[in-house]
Amino acid sequence: MDAHSGEIAVAIVWRGDENAPDARQPESGRLNAIFSALIRGGMRPVPAPYDERHADAFARRLRETDAVLVWVNPIDAGRNRKALDDILREVASAGSFVSAHPEVIAKMGVKAVLHRTRTLGWGSDTRYYEAPAAFAAEFPALLAQGPRVLKPNRGNGGIGVLKVETAEGSMVRVQEAGGEAAIRVLPLREFMAEMHGAFSADDGLLDQPYQARLTDGMIRCYVSGRRVAGFGHQMVRALAPPEAGPGGRRLYFGPADPRFQDLKTVLEREWIAQMADQLALSLDELPVIWDADFLLGPKNEAGKDSYVLCEINASSVFPIPDEAPDAIAATLRERLARER
Repeated sequence: MDAHSGEIAVAIVWRGDENAPDARQPESGRLNAIFSALIRGGMRPVPAPYDERHADAFARRLRETDAVLVWVNPIDAGRNRKALDDILREVASAGSFVSAHPEVIAKMGVKAVLHRTRTLGWGSDTRYYEAPAAFAAEFPALLAQGPRVLKPNRGNGGIGVLKVETAEGSMVRVQEAGGEAAIRVLPLREFMAEMHGAFSADDGLLDQPYQARLTDGMIRCYVSGRRVAGFGHQMVRALAPPEAGPGGRRLYFGPADPRFQDLKTVLEREWIAQMADQLALSLDELPVIWDADFLLGPKNEAGKDSYVLCEINASSVFPIPDEAPDAIAATLRERLARER
């Protein structure tokens, strides 16, 4: 807490240059709504752009604050978060509140969470292969039952996400997400050998059934702690059939939008707490802002939609609905009040 003003000092972290205009005048940057919401909530936001070249000065700045809120992607132009996460762990150990904490991201912000929570109401027939041998043993038989989607454990922006389906003979058709990449057709054995490069000592490969209703759109639920703070809806076309036509930009809606109340209710009453329990997280460890992406699954006997979780984002959730910044400020104040 600021010794002079008595205000709670909150560092706002993004990847950037401390001499850039948005660092000197954060009200003009992309996170300006976060700064404004914290001020309305009686807190003092502190700009803290992160650059590996100035890590020592950055770490000193964080140590002078009560809380740290982070918007940094896991992968960005070939750079990762390892050095940043080490700083965040040290700052958290010294007593600052950090959201999202690297250990929390490691549990819920990776694709393996889809496998760990597959038994919840949002789950599907999801596999997680820790090594190429397991992938070789299980994937061909699953692929014979229908199209599958493969995802690297860590990443963002659709990097490395593939739709795979059988083609004539022993061939497979492979479509990449995120862009205009052409669909490739190649022998299954060649594809399996190619995928060896997707594995590392720390990370495996996530495998889910392709959802046929992808063309009906994706619902992104923005969550602050345990409460839904808004929604996004987008007609996605990554992995969609070529004949699906053009997609569209994501549109944002508040938490009271009537179209999404069934999903909001089951999230807040059941799935969020069940996920936290599965991941051995307390509800107070959940990030002050995170999101869960859902595709529509088959309708049930009553004709209602089911929902299939396809990703959780916890590292850098932005843009967000207009209502979300004030929800972030409220969640942060509640967390800090309980910790003190």
